[in-house]
Order: sequence, then structure tokens, then C-alpha cells
Amino acid sequence: MEKIMQGRMDRGFQKYQDEYEKKALEVLRSGWYILGKEDEAFEEEFAKYVGTNYSVGLASGLDALWLAFRVLGIGEGDEVIVQGNTYIASVMGITINGATPVFVEPDKYYQIDADAIEEKITDKTKAILVVHLYGQAANMTKITEICKKYNLRLVEDCAQSHGACHDGKMTGSFGDFGCFSFYPSKNMGAFGDAGAITTNDPELARLMKIYRNYGSEKRYHNMVVGANSRLDELQAGLLRVKLAHMDEITKEREQLALKYADGIDNPMVIKPEVAAGSTSVWHQYVLRVPEYRDDFKQYLEENGIMTIIHYPIPPHLSEAYKRLELKEGSLPITEKYANEVISLPIYAGMTDEEQSRVIECINNYRKGTK
Repeated sequence: MEKIMQGRMDRGFQKYQDEYEKKALEVLRSGWYILGKEDEAFEEEFAKYVGTNYSVGLASGLDALWLAFRVLGIGEGDEVIVQGNTYIASVMGITINGATPVFVEPDKYYQIDADAIEEKITDKTKAILVVHLYGQAANMTKITEICKKYNLRLVEDCAQSHGACHDGKMTGSFGDFGCFSFYPSKNMGAFGDAGAITTNDPELARLMKIYRNYGSEKRYHNMVVGANSRLDELQAGLLRVKLAHMDEITKEREQLALKYADGIDNPMVIKPEVAAGSTSVWHQYVLRVPEYRDDFKQYLEENGIMTIIHYPIPPHLSEAYKRLELKEGSLPITEKYANEVISLPIYAGMTDEEQSRVIECINNYRKGTK
């Protein structure tokens, strides 16, 4: 029995293979590999796609996060509000600069609970980091109102939400910065590590370009201690190819999610919902399986269906953040989700036969079934 993988990056490549290979050869033959015309063109095109005035290409999504807070001057002694159920990179973007994460529980859509934010605000709070988890846009209407009320900076982690919208406006266009990852497994994945920020503020864009290039605007004239975080020409060129097809890529994932929603019928699992006013680009299709998640995962794998848990250990319980002294039980909803979530196979080029097999297997599951 052939395995059905949780993700298949090769399928996405095969669909546009000729375009990718043509662009790669074009870049390789150009003789210019860092901060050239491909990067400039990608930044312009990506900003237009998101709906912002500026985009700056970077080396990774994590770099986008920590450099965003560095440019905003948020660091030692400051607090940043973030949801508890996120990948640890979101939190690292805060702590690399010396700031302290303050965790808020998620809502039933797995996004930060906008109604629980205000009670976490103190005189040390400087920003809110919103993670649009699994591809769904968070409640940005409420969150932007809170930021205005308390004069807080707003940073969006859009690593999983390329193309998702709230009230018709795309993620990455609400805050001071939108931070994107183009890790290969993302909906808009590159062919290596890559990232970007989006912003409407010309000064923030200028500063980001300085910080990404060793802190210099003019060669050998270093204004600040910066980083080496430049989007290379090859990745920029390949991302331009993918960007041109993003509407099609998103539509395909929407159809896959719809088939899961219509086809899965098992009272032991909880299917995901999308909040009114928001859209999802279905970076992941995440079920919850109360009590029996690990048994369910094993059952699927024994039937040739691979899954992933996003994420099994919440950041506040990780070894890396023991110093925060947050014990088990301090974020009960976050911890409950960590024990129940499981991500099904979903990828570009997934066949109807593959998905039907996944659905049939899920519907046949009962505790202890093999």
C-alpha cells in the first residue's frame, strides 16, 4: 500500500516545472545572485499582492519576526502579547530582542482570542503579535481597535496565511509589519529558506533594508548592528513564478478542505471552522481528536496515511522557555489543543483518490481500530 504523505512539495513543483526551470536558468546565467532585479521585482509584486506599499525580502520567516521587533525598538523590559498555541519561532522573534512574551489563549478557530487580550495589557506592553494559524485570518477588526486604544504596535505572523483575508483585507496589511515565511512547505513556499516583511510605512521599509544588510544603506557605511538576511536572487525569481499562480494554488486548497469538510463523518473527531468575516487558505487541515489523538494517529499511519501534529509542545512548556516559569496548566486551552490536534494530508496535486482514501479511513476509525 502506497503511503499518503502529509505534504508533497514535489507535486507543487511538477505542476509549474517548466516555468521554474526556465527562471532558475535565467537567474543562474545572469551572474547576479544577491539583491538584484529579481529581488526588486518580487518585492514590488508581493507588496501589490498583499495590498501594502512596501515589501522587503529576507532570508527566513524567523528573521522577518525578530527584525520587525528590532526595527520597532522593542526589546529588554518590554512585553509582547502573543497566542499560546503557535510554533516556537513566533516566540523566538520576541525573545531574541530581549522582550518578554505574554501568552493569550486561542479561540475555537485556533486564533488568538481577541476578547482575552485586554486583560493581559500592562504598562510594559508594547506590541501584539498576531499569528494567523493554519492559514486562517484572525479577528483583525477587534485587534486593530485594541492596538489603537492602547497605542500598541501590531505585528502579524503570516507564515501560514499567504492570501488569507479578514473583511476583504489580506493578512500582512493590517499591522506595522506583516512577517512572511516562504519555507518550502508553505502554501507559497520557496526552494530553500526565504522570508519577507510587508508594511505601509516608508521609514520602516527603509530601516528593514538597512538591518537586513549588515546595518548599512551605503556599502561599508554601517549605521547599526544589523544582520545578513537577504532574499537571494534565485529564491526571489522562483517565488515570482509561484506568486503568479497563488490564486490557483489557494483555490485548489479550498477545494481540498471543502471535500474534507463534506466527507469526514465521525463523531470522534472535531472538524475545523472558519470565523465569520475571515477566510482560510488551508495551510493545514487540522482535526481535533479528544482523548484518543495518539491512537488515531497510529491508526492512520498503520493504514498508510501520514499526519503531523502542529504543535505537540506549546512554547510555554518547552525547554527553551523554562525561564518564564509557566507550569503545566497555566494555559489550559492551549495545552488541550496541543493534546488533541492532528494535521491531515493536504498539498498541491493531491488526487481525488488519495483524499477519498483518507476520508474513508477516518470515517472507519473507532477507538482501538486497526
